[in-house]
Amino acid sequence: MKALVLCSGGVDSTTCLALAIEKYGVDEVMALSIFYGQRHTKELESAKAVVAHYGVAWKKLDLSVIFAGSDCSLLTGSTQEIPKESYADQLKHTGGSPVSTYVPFRNGLFLSSAASVAISNGCEVLYYGAHSDDAAGNAYPDCSSAFYEAINRAIYLGSGQQLHVEAPFITWTKADVVRKGLELKAPYHLTWSCYEGGEKPCGVCGTCRDRAAAFAANGIADPALEEHV
Repeated sequence: MKALVLCSGGVDSTTCLALAIEKYGVDEVMALSIFYGQRHTKELESAKAVVAHYGVAWKKLDLSVIFAGSDCSLLTGSTQEIPKESYADQLKHTGGSPVSTYVPFRNGLFLSSAASVAISNGCEVLYYGAHSDDAAGNAYPDCSSAFYEAINRAIYLGSGQQLHVEAPFITWTKADVVRKGLELKAPYHLTWSCYEGGEKPCGVCGTCRDRAAAFAANGIADPALEEHV
């Protein structure tokens, strides 16, 4: 294997997977999906569908016990409601702290765990789909360029220079990510981004709003919305 891709079943990670497959070929790419105690299974169901679409090797990992004490609104045990507003509006209430849907150091944990899986399977590069919109205003600090540079260096050094991290969209907007994915014919109709686990996306949570805006900026309707009509 050449590359391991963190695959959540959403737009960004699916585009990452398409990018890695284009570069290395389907037989040299492995996907890793992580259960972390999220309120619903839609993400993992979508990840399974995306992986099946491409036919890449797939591994799953359960890290939910680590977040058992968290009151992050994305998690099963949380007492908080998932905010029904944009990240910009949410940040007005947090005073610059991460939003309530920030899972504590999630990307740090995911990348560290994925690094072990990657090295164990002979991979040379680890992909994750962070982009600049998620990092904006400190909504998700583990999507920032500074975090990426630090974790990449740590993993490169800690792996004995065997493995490095690629975040190809780190300076891109989500609209840029979608544009690239459309070029690569990424199966966006199979993806799920909504923080709720209903029959169809809620359309009003932060990630639904960002996703809709990204597709609109590219002049098309969200294929997943048409899939779930």
